Amino acid sequence: MTAHKPPVTRDPWAALRAHTPARIALGRAGASLPTGEVLRFGQAHALARDAVHLALDVPALEEALRSEGFATCRVASAAPDRATYLLRPDLGRRLDESSAVRLQELQAGDALQGCDLLLVAADGLSSLAVQRHVLPLAREVRARAPAGWRIGPVVIATQARVALGDDIGALLRPRLVAMLIGERPGLSSPDSLGIYLTWAPQRGRTDAQRNCISNVRPEGLAYDKAAAKLWWLCTEAQRLQATGVALKDMSDAPALAAGDAP
Repeated sequence: MTAHKPPVTRDPWAALRAHTPARIALGRAGASLPTGEVLRFGQAHALARDAVHLALDVPALEEALRSEGFATCRVASAAPDRATYLLRPDLGRRLDESSAVRLQELQAGDALQGCDLLLVAADGLSSLAVQRHVLPLAREVRARAPAGWRIGPVVIATQARVALGDDIGALLRPRLVAMLIGERPGLSSPDSLGIYLTWAPQRGRTDAQRNCISNVRPEGLAYDKAAAKLWWLCTEAQRLQATGVALKDMSDAPALAAGDAP
């Protein structure tokens, strides 16, 4: 009696899937992917699309930050809505007029005098990332602040691109701005948070003048490790008076030299 072939051919490397969320060793059903994998891909694609279009719940984030003792301020870019933001990246890099006035008033007060590091929580391309990860990350950043460093209020920015931090920094004049921004969703990471660090922020800065820490989330770079890396970069930026290509991230060098995983 001839044995029937199973409907799905398993990939012999399927055990590797336990070590990565990447879509590897999916197997096949005839000449196609198995139905379960097609459905999981569709779900991941839908989650990524939702992350891009979901609006940031600013009042909830503001309340959560204030309950932990962080002062906050709200701003918006010149993009009036999400559709415009996606079609006009240039508008997401500029503050709207009312936000500029609000920041000028804030700068005139005492909250920003001698501010070394300003945190900007920006929705970017995944408000889900900001909603989930900004508060625990901000806690770690504050807890690990080196002696003598002053952190300013957390600025919550909507319809924001990375370069919006330059406009904000030009008005508030901190030494460094760290944009905590929702990254472009992947099919396995709809809630990845990025940190973009800029020394002496001002309009006209380029991405070559920033340092990036990517994939901050429990499944990626843990909050405490991200905060430690951020402060290493801040300390080196102060020494070099620069960020970007002038500042190489060697924060993992001691662990690598000791033979430990970073």
